[in-house]
Amino acid sequence: MKMTPHLNISQRLLTLGHPMVMGILNITPDSFYDGGKYTTEPAMLARAEQILNEGGDIIDVGAVSTRPGAIVCDEATELKAIEKAVQSIRTHFPEAVISVDTFRAAVARAAVQAGADIINDVSGGTFDEAMIPTIGELQVPYVLMHTPAMPDKMQQCTQYDDILADMLQYFGRQLEKLRDVYVHDIIIDPGFGFGKTVEQNYYLLDNLRVFKQLGFPLLIGISRKSMIYKPLNTTPENALEGTLAATKVALQNGADILRVHDVAATKALL
Repeated sequence: MKMTPHLNISQRLLTLGHPMVMGILNITPDSFYDGGKYTTEPAMLARAEQILNEGGDIIDVGAVSTRPGAIVCDEATELKAIEKAVQSIRTHFPEAVISVDTFRAAVARAAVQAGADIINDVSGGTFDEAMIPTIGELQVPYVLMHTPAMPDKMQQCTQYDDILADMLQYFGRQLEKLRDVYVHDIIIDPGFGFGKTVEQNYYLLDNLRVFKQLGFPLLIGISRKSMIYKPLNTTPENALEGTLAATKVALQNGADILRVHDVAATKALL
């Protein structure tokens, strides 16, 4: 009998018996779609409330843009922004499940101390060697994503011998490191758009079930990305319909958590 996956969220069990929606809250000035919209506390709290009111299960807060070509801000700037944001969201929405999008161990630690429940690491522990040991100490759920390089270099790193085999080897290595520090609540993210061409992204979308063999929930982040809007010859602002079409394919191929900008539309799709 197959067991329903779950995550241990601050002594609560979050059951993944059905697809969950993670609403994106970028408090960055330069994210590719909504950069600069939520940099003030009132705007940030209004966005958090919108995610929850529209049925979002998780709020994913990010203070560093990791879009292709992005120049990453310094640690002190990220840490200050994340601490303030998480504390504010936790105060106003005490029951919310808060994820923090960071690849820095110090920011992860500060975020959890401020009230975050999940760490969402685009680097899968490869940008900061202290990250995986820190997650072991914190014992919080961890999103393990695949990327081959930092944002300013990743689109120069799209050459693979066999992309599925190479990614499975990567996940195997990082999962072993997580097991060594007794981290069990793990979510796998293939990292759409991170060191992948448009064609490679769609190949991964077609073959998502390969990653299910790793035995962990699967998070998909494709919302309004270039893999959607470039083939349509449009912009992120006009990529909702394409996003929903691709999201349907992701669901059919085993997605457990959907990281999205458009919570209400995604809930309607579900």
